[in-house]
Amino acid sequence: MTDMQSEDIIKKLNNLIEIDYDAIAAYKAAIERLEDKQLKQQLVTFMEDHKNHVTALTESVRLSGGNPADSGDMKKILTKGKVVIAELGGDDAILKAMKMNEEVTNKSYEAMVDEPFPGTIKLILQNGLADERRHRAWLDATIEQISS
Repeated sequence: MTDMQSEDIIKKLNNLIEIDYDAIAAYKAAIERLEDKQLKQQLVTFMEDHKNHVTALTESVRLSGGNPADSGDMKKILTKGKVVIAELGGDDAILKAMKMNEEVTNKSYEAMVDEPFPGTIKLILQNGLADERRHRAWLDATIEQISS
């Protein structure tokens, strides 16, 4: 498999940057609405992971000769909206909304890891996917614990 062209790299990475910006907005909304301080602290850590993804992907877009996305897209309304609505159901519902959002980020990173990106970008994507999987696993375990 040959590496992809710069235009494809820029387009695909900008899509991920937008998804990460949307995730950051959803995490901010969740952190503001959670009551449990330990849950809030864990979500702050996950939000920082998404910020780090944006930083690394932004640099990769620049090195590929492109202009990086500087915000999310219309999905932000959907991802943040899930959390706002979930507030009515308390911390458990907020975490469930965040899990739905993490499903999107996981699928997005999984799809990108299989693309023929150059080595350094592939490594960034693999690290991002590992973070996303860790977020989802924590949410799964925490939701199960809270619900039982």
